[in-house]
Amino acid sequence: MDSNPSDKASGIALVVSGMTCGGCATAVTRVLSRVSGVTDAIVDLDRGRATVTGDARTEDLIAAVQAAGYDAQPIGSTTEGGRQ
Repeated sequence: MDSNPSDKASGIALVVSGMTCGGCATAVTRVLSRVSGVTDAIVDLDRGRATVTGDARTEDLIAAVQAAGYDAQPIGSTTEGGRQ
């Protein structure tokens, strides 16, 4: 059983790229909310970020965003380019 807390989404923030309008933000909110274990998902279009609470795996959140046609990285990852 893999129960490493660092793999959980409790209060995780993601950088989401590719969102250009409110419809994009709504789509990302919808796909994140549908991931098993998510209790809340808030997307900030202006900042290009999503905040997710619950016990979903980070990898599952990123996969859901990518399946919707956007890209996502955990804030603080090396692929983010150091922007926060």
